[in-house]
Amino acid sequence: MKVAVVGGTGSFGQAVAKRLVDAGIEIVIGSRDAARARKAADALGAEGANNDDAVRGVDLVLFAVKADAAVDTARDLRQSIGSTPVLSVCAELVFGPGGVKPTPEATSIAKRIQDELDAPVVAGLHSLAASNLAEAPSEEDAFVCGDDAAAKELALDLAGRLVSGRAVDCGPLTSARALEGMTAVIVNVNKRYKAHAGLRVTGLE
Repeated sequence: MKVAVVGGTGSFGQAVAKRLVDAGIEIVIGSRDAARARKAADALGAEGANNDDAVRGVDLVLFAVKADAAVDTARDLRQSIGSTPVLSVCAELVFGPGGVKPTPEATSIAKRIQDELDAPVVAGLHSLAASNLAEAPSEEDAFVCGDDAAAKELALDLAGRLVSGRAVDCGPLTSARALEGMTAVIVNVNKRYKAHAGLRVTGLE
């Protein structure tokens, strides 16, 4: 499998890319700045390129850009991505004195990205933290949802390489709004308990 990590110079993109390189996956780090992408990729043993070049000729595009840039980035990359499946890990959060909250948007970022592309979009990995992925596969489950069966299978395969738990199919893309909101839950738990908490589902064989 060859995967482009758009937003691969950020902390989460870097952590995911490192885990996947260690798992034997061919990785291309994408950034608006090609030189920055190559510098980040060199440290991981990966390739680096501007976003347009990074997403060409890969099996899966992992969207790890900042939430406020995700939809615009998808629109800009529509032709370059073509029909290549996309995994969105983006989540919109509001930070305030009472804690971290999801935005009141009714539609998930994943769905808004889907609306900009000709490719199938799946969503997942929202409960994983960069700090948990930094040194070893995270001791938790990874959650993925989507409407396209083939795209979801690719994303589940990738997710299973990031954790020592399971890659869990959470159903259709409409579940993405809940998964994106789960990021706020995990951030609040970790801040409250000064922890690196994750999630596991019980009762699965």
